[in-house]
Amino acid sequence: MSAVAQLSGAAMRAGDRTLWEGLDLDVKPGEFLAVLGPNGAGKTTLLKVLLGLAELSAGSATVVGRDEIGYVPQLRAFDRGFPLRGRDLVRLGYDGPRGEARAVVDAALQAVGASDYADAPIGLLSGGEQQRLRIAQALLGRPPLLLCDEPLLSLDLQHQQDVTALLDRRRREDGTAVVFVTHEINPVLPYVDRVLYLAGGRWAIGAPDEVFTSSRLSALYGATIDVVRVRDRIVVLGADGEVEACHHHVH
Repeated sequence: MSAVAQLSGAAMRAGDRTLWEGLDLDVKPGEFLAVLGPNGAGKTTLLKVLLGLAELSAGSATVVGRDEIGYVPQLRAFDRGFPLRGRDLVRLGYDGPRGEARAVVDAALQAVGASDYADAPIGLLSGGEQQRLRIAQALLGRPPLLLCDEPLLSLDLQHQQDVTALLDRRRREDGTAVVFVTHEINPVLPYVDRVLYLAGGRWAIGAPDEVFTSSRLSALYGATIDVVRVRDRIVVLGADGEVEACHHHVH
């Protein structure tokens, strides 16, 4: 099956610093790819490349249906006095026939479990409720590719699990590929097909059990990294303690 997004020999530099280089990546329809790494490693930059908002320093990027990509940005709470209703936010993602808008938006709201608060001002909704609306908007046109930039930030554990399960259900029903940037792997791991780990200008990709090994991460960071398994958790440790963004549960 052909890839919905493909990077070949891709490199990204910020000034004299290399975020990543030589990156070859094929994202298949229906795949759930988690993108991990410390702050500044180039995770959000990767999404910008796929969105066509940033240009590679080297290599090539090909995306099928770039105009149809769904995008869930980092969660920023709306002001409590913001008058837009939930359904109005979702409606902003619709560009089909005007007469069908109401039915399409209602179906999207129902699919994410947001029908009960669709007519409430979004500023009065919880972070989890607002994030469900953003996902409904992003998935409105059944896009071939959904890009999520830290969609679980500021959500409690239950909302993290609910949002991730929702994305998993939709990608299985519609064949939408999900590229999911996150610092919190725990709610995502049961659904992830592969992990792309960015760190220190290098990258590693594979199934979670392939990437989270002492040898693989030590090579990635260019330093000694210990992967410790404690009951149902993986803890990744460097010389200065726990490595950021590497606190993982194994399921």
